[in-house]
Amino acid sequence: MRAIGPAGADHERAAGWRIGLTEAVRVPRLAQMDDQRLGFGLFLAPFHALGDSPTLALERDLELIDWVDRLGYDEAWVGEHHTSGWETIASPELFLAVAAERTRHIRLGTGAVSLPYHHPLMVADRIVLLDHLTRGRINFGVGPGGHISDALMLGLDPGILRARMAEAIRVIVRLMTTTDPITVRTEWFTLIDAVLQLRPYQRPTPPIAVTSMESPAGMRLAGELGAGVLSLTVAKATGGSIDLRNQWAEAEHSADVAGTRMDRGDWRLVIPVHIAETRREAIGEAREGGARHMLEYVEATTGRPCPVPGPPERIVEQMAELGAWVIGTPDDLVEVISELRRASGGFGTVLFWGHEWAPFEAVKRSHELIARYVMPRFQGTLDGLVASNTLVRAGAARLHELRSDATAKAKAAPPPGATPPDAG
Repeated sequence: MRAIGPAGADHERAAGWRIGLTEAVRVPRLAQMDDQRLGFGLFLAPFHALGDSPTLALERDLELIDWVDRLGYDEAWVGEHHTSGWETIASPELFLAVAAERTRHIRLGTGAVSLPYHHPLMVADRIVLLDHLTRGRINFGVGPGGHISDALMLGLDPGILRARMAEAIRVIVRLMTTTDPITVRTEWFTLIDAVLQLRPYQRPTPPIAVTSMESPAGMRLAGELGAGVLSLTVAKATGGSIDLRNQWAEAEHSADVAGTRMDRGDWRLVIPVHIAETRREAIGEAREGGARHMLEYVEATTGRPCPVPGPPERIVEQMAELGAWVIGTPDDLVEVISELRRASGGFGTVLFWGHEWAPFEAVKRSHELIARYVMPRFQGTLDGLVASNTLVRAGAARLHELRSDATAKAKAAPPPGATPPDAG
């Protein structure tokens, strides 16, 4: 993603992203490559620093989903993790059942169920039940597992996870799409005359999405299934090693071989973002929490090296300059999303990592700014307003003339019941 540069006064655009009286006629029709509405959503691992009450942290996660639902976000996805101390949702299905009761419109996705950790019949049963309980608001995201430490704790060889994920999702799709008894025997699960008694509320299945990281494995499996994609490492895509167009080509090639079809509208890109009225404010809000996330979670907990030299108080600026994080204004985010559309060839939804780099109220404000000033630019909701305003403004002088003439005539008219001067 595009680096936003330093946060000095010469880089501030405190009001540049607002649609003011003089700027209204210059708002573009759609800030994207075509006329398709771009979806927006939240992706919650979630990340919570050690030391905070886990109960209250989960409550904030639920509150954030409710908040973005009211803001008009399309989707919220929740992960599954069992180690690290930072990511505390072990069952996205249970969590989403609670979230469904607190929300009205937003679609809710598992992001993702770690299929190698579960018997496929149990996963299928839980997802279909959740599909009914939410009246079809569920997206079904699947993956091989988010942490190597999860697999090791379960006694699983990390090298077999992707193969087992593929085995599991193929069986789950069969269970959801046919009532013919299914018998399958593998090294790690067995089914004998299995039938899923509760059929999916959404037909033929809830929308399925496969997680994709840096390797093409996720894209290839998505292509085989004709499924959606959750691309989780987009932060490296426009300045690093990931070529989004090539990744999509892998999916399409796999779909051609399997006789399925890929739809770019089902491709979701996940990016780390924090937005404020100015870049200086955004960086200031995220400075401490962003550094803590990078040093205590990414580096110390997961073992991945910090990609910037620091010191800690400079990490947020450096990650933004590297293009890995979007820390800035609504205008900055508009430019990044537009560039991602160009670099990828097009996708359907952009998701924002759920994090607590900033105080919770600032996190909520970030999503509010996105909903007010970024989403409309990619969804066409300003088009009619701008067209109407432009039309009326073009005739403003004439309108004033007509208004003045009408006012003068009204003033000159005799009061009701008065005899006209020439009467009589």
